[in-house]
Amino acid sequence: MGASILPPPPFLALLFTLSTFCLLPQHAFAVTRHYKFDIKLQNVTRLCHTKLMVTVNGQFPGPRIVAREGDHLLVQVVNHVQNNISIHWHGIRQLQSGWADGPAYITQCPIQTGQSYVYNYTIVGQRGTLWWHAHISWLRSTVYGPIIILPKRGVPYPFAKPYKEVPIIFGEWFNADPQAVISQALKTGGGPNVSDAYTINGFPGPLYNCSAEGDTFKLKVKPGKTYMLRLINAALNDELFFSIANHSVAIVDVDAVYVKPFDTETLLITPGQTTNVLLKTKPHFPNATFFMTARPYATGPGTFDNSTVAAILEYESPQTIHSSLSNKNLPLFKPTLPPLNDTAFAANFTRKLRSLATAQFPAKVPQKVDRRFFFTVGLGTNPCPKNQTCQGPNGTKLAASVNNISFSMPTTALLQAHFFGQSNSVYTTDFPITPIFPFNYTGNPPNNTMVSNGTRLVVLPFNTSVELIMQDTSILGVESHPLHLHGYNFFVVGQGFGNFDPNKDPAKFNLVDPVERNTVGVPSGGWVAIRFLADNPGVWFMHCHLEVHLSWGLKMAWVVLDGKLPSQKLIPPPADLPKC
Repeated sequence: MGASILPPPPFLALLFTLSTFCLLPQHAFAVTRHYKFDIKLQNVTRLCHTKLMVTVNGQFPGPRIVAREGDHLLVQVVNHVQNNISIHWHGIRQLQSGWADGPAYITQCPIQTGQSYVYNYTIVGQRGTLWWHAHISWLRSTVYGPIIILPKRGVPYPFAKPYKEVPIIFGEWFNADPQAVISQALKTGGGPNVSDAYTINGFPGPLYNCSAEGDTFKLKVKPGKTYMLRLINAALNDELFFSIANHSVAIVDVDAVYVKPFDTETLLITPGQTTNVLLKTKPHFPNATFFMTARPYATGPGTFDNSTVAAILEYESPQTIHSSLSNKNLPLFKPTLPPLNDTAFAANFTRKLRSLATAQFPAKVPQKVDRRFFFTVGLGTNPCPKNQTCQGPNGTKLAASVNNISFSMPTTALLQAHFFGQSNSVYTTDFPITPIFPFNYTGNPPNNTMVSNGTRLVVLPFNTSVELIMQDTSILGVESHPLHLHGYNFFVVGQGFGNFDPNKDPAKFNLVDPVERNTVGVPSGGWVAIRFLADNPGVWFMHCHLEVHLSWGLKMAWVVLDGKLPSQKLIPPPADLPKC
């Protein structure tokens, strides 16, 4: 399905053969899987607009990667375009393989035109759905695809095996070049132009003007079956509500971690998140078709793409083969999605997510905490350069920050600087553990909205147990921020509205079965508490997964030092690591 697979060397072919014939179910050999990603330009037409865009292997969305838990992946990325490129394997733990994480100027210099790099990593202790995407500028608008991680051979799902599994990837379509959109916005200091459509598996669906016959994704199903939909939100700037008309789904997995199943008619998924759901089809042919729609959950002060993407759920009729009955003549049902700013729905939905927390799939929540951090996340401003007119508030340039520090991207990779002890001119290690100037975070905002700028990091000794409170602020308006931490999963132990109260709120933390994930929405006008164990040495990016906020500086990084044992140390970089 998509990616061209390189022929394995003879010993690997033998390994594939052995793993097929000699396995006991519980002791499956891991295999090495080879993929080749050619970064190339491709003409793509949607909504009457044809444009040349950056793709992997000419596909939009890109090819799927399929592996089992424990497998070793070697993905050769060859850059045939003028843009620099890097690929992030979103949610993969990258234990001791930080060089393969992918964010440009954080763990690697980007792959330049005509160059290549092999991403080399092993999938450890993860099964479910993750995804890969470009991690430089706004190239991820077209460069993305699913990572499907099956359980080890012979290990069942903790739910009935579905009849079929289908990736459903939400994206955004721009008639213009997204690189030009963000470049223009950063120059003027104002908000960027919004997308022209949302997409499901690359298609905008029939609700948009100029939508062609082939512009709609159709999911064809049989009655009385269970389908697993692997949902991925690859949209640039929008959290999305999703629903299937006249059907409910059971949530069984988020961010490649099993959860206690629960039924829902509507779900919320932020950029960066994945959700596996079970869809039980109706027992008999329903004489109808059904829209599967998504539209934004939007809380911020800025403009957003207020449109709806639709795909169609189509039942296979027993008479289809013998009859001219066309699905076009059947009634088409539409789901009802929550209001655009339904923060109450968002909070109630996220509170239902709980780890499975069984003997086989335990929730290893850190019970003691070594280091506590309190980070504000939100918007702000930078002064307008001299002799320029800026389009941000009161003639400023829009910015975003963590603890009022807007992150300045370095020109050399942070991981290289750390590993080779050359950090002096690249970054400092004095990132504030709490806001430098405390204020009423969700009350009336301060008059001064200016941020400070810098490449400042936090250093953690190996195996430090961390608790982090992330607090939204009302500066330029409260807003939900999906925060993603590279290299780790974390446990979401608490959330609430208003200002976090260190005296009262921790008593309500869930330390038994909190959801474990890699991307969490900081509630609009509220806070979220996470815990994680810093057991993976390297430099790990943490940022808002709304791409516009990432561009404005809502990002920082953690340096996790080596442990004492060989298995606790970052290995040296590969020979083909790109140079800046």
